[in-house]
Amino acid sequence: MKEQLGVADFIKNMSFEGFLLVKNAQQRSSMNGSKYLDMTLCDTTGEINAKRWDATELPPEVGEVLKVRGMVLEYNNRLQLRVDKMRSSAPADEVDINRLIPTAPRPSQDMLDDIIDRTDAMENRQLKELVLRMIDDAGDKLQTMPGAKNLHHAQKGGLLNHTTTMLRGAGFLCELYPFLDADLLAAGVIIHDLCKIDEMQCDALGLVTDYSVEGNLLGHIVMGVSKLDRFGREIGMDRELLVMLEHMVLAHHDLPEYGSPKPPMFPEAEALHILDLLDARMFEMKLECEKVNPGCFTERIWSLDRKLYRRSGRLESSTNNQDQTGNSAQ
Repeated sequence: MKEQLGVADFIKNMSFEGFLLVKNAQQRSSMNGSKYLDMTLCDTTGEINAKRWDATELPPEVGEVLKVRGMVLEYNNRLQLRVDKMRSSAPADEVDINRLIPTAPRPSQDMLDDIIDRTDAMENRQLKELVLRMIDDAGDKLQTMPGAKNLHHAQKGGLLNHTTTMLRGAGFLCELYPFLDADLLAAGVIIHDLCKIDEMQCDALGLVTDYSVEGNLLGHIVMGVSKLDRFGREIGMDRELLVMLEHMVLAHHDLPEYGSPKPPMFPEAEALHILDLLDARMFEMKLECEKVNPGCFTERIWSLDRKLYRRSGRLESSTNNQDQTGNSAQ
């Protein structure tokens, strides 16, 4: 594939011809009854909403690589690609798929090694054994699994990215609040979303095509608690510790409308919920702010129930006056 500008380099009124990956696509009807395609197209640098007006063809499949020709426009302060022509890629195009797949910023094996290292460092033997068993059960899918279908960490290796970021946050919290059980919190972080592997149908590119039957009927929280209980009983785990870990998985979404029938009821459970919420929201906010021009607001984001503002400038002193350890330069 020839060199082409990445999505992150798109600017208003720029013409574009090149290859992009389909993250999702639907056929819709406009107010006058005409059909059009509403798509999210992406490469490794970002994603963009794309419209193909007066389109009678069926929407492309998730994960399909398209060659598109069109114009970058602006709608509600965010860029949008008007697709004038498009076709499926062919072998002769020699597309490098690795330049199109949204991927976590770190290699999956490095992130998995971080998780294994933290698990090996656990002083509680039962927690260590249970967590290692859960990781082993997740298998190779853990290397590519995204953190979600459309929202936070919807990228190849996104689940590992989400987990390792939370693990770092858990370490900081335990330094700030030494009364927290560091092993219990780390175990909750590692385990809390592992059953998303069973909840979502994911291809080798890290793209979710749909939810599984179990995912639709039960969800990763219920499946996670069930699997934890089975493995915990098999290794003869202390009952109180097992129930506390199950509660952490059950309560990490905090509210019934978000899937948790119980709120966090002890400090480590609350810390897990806050770490999960913070990492998810920071990821979403960064992603959405990058889609609009500085000094502008995003559209209303349904998952956050608000608009976001992207600041027009950033004082250099806020980033340049710190050394690599985060300490202020003297």
